[in-house]
Amino acid sequence: MLQVQDVDLTPNPQALKFILNEKLLTRETRNYKSKEEAENDPLAKGIFEIEGVVSVFYMDKFITIEKDPKVAWGNIQRPFVEFIEKFDKTLIPEENVSAQMNSIDETELLKKINEILDTRVRPALAGDGGGLEIMGIEGTTLKIRYQGACGSCPSSIRGTLVAIENLLRREVNPQIEVVSA
Repeated sequence: MLQVQDVDLTPNPQALKFILNEKLLTRETRNYKSKEEAENDPLAKGIFEIEGVVSVFYMDKFITIEKDPKVAWGNIQRPFVEFIEKFDKTLIPEENVSAQMNSIDETELLKKINEILDTRVRPALAGDGGGLEIMGIEGTTLKIRYQGACGSCPSSIRGTLVAIENLLRREVNPQIEVVSA
């Protein structure tokens, strides 16, 4: 049975990270900005049924929920915990890691960037209830999209973006520019 073991604050005041007792996914991340996007995912769709939820991000052993600023966390947390305890984990759609990996043309440059992001950036973002998806690269301009708590957090939009760009400039190519898609 799924249970919430802990709740972490995130840098985004409108997002909380709920740590679970069991893994939901092994390698994939799921990020939904609306109930319509989550239509084929019973876990996310059920969370969107809770009034005030505006985005759902999950991976590994946590779920990050972003709420409408007008709604209090007290109106979301209890229904969420109750939903998780009743949810059948086998209803989560299978991971499609091969399709995800092939969605981007893995050039040597992208492989190197992904290695750095996987070891130095994504774990830190996951610690704050978020993630990062590469949308593509054109020349030396890398397009990324933040997920989960990072998606609308002011610090990810400004500070983290610059930190990622500086890291990639030092480690990969001094000409790299990182932009949020």
